[in-house]
Amino acid sequence: MLNRIALTLLIIGGINWGSIGIFQFDLVAWICGGQSSILSRIIYTIVGLCAVWCISLLFRDSTEDREVRVMG
Repeated sequence: MLNRIALTLLIIGGINWGSIGIFQFDLVAWICGGQSSILSRIIYTIVGLCAVWCISLLFRDSTEDREVRVMG
């Protein structure tokens, strides 16, 4: 469950970075009142933590995940 949440937030963050790169439009900053607002900074921090968490997914054995889903 935590992996799915982290991946979802990471995808949202990637879409935001894509909009910055292509359109020079920061969706998070627009919604939250600027890049320096506390809410924007919290969202950026959470997405960054999700990215760090997802690094661990690269080194996990996929058979372990399947066994946990079958047994859990």
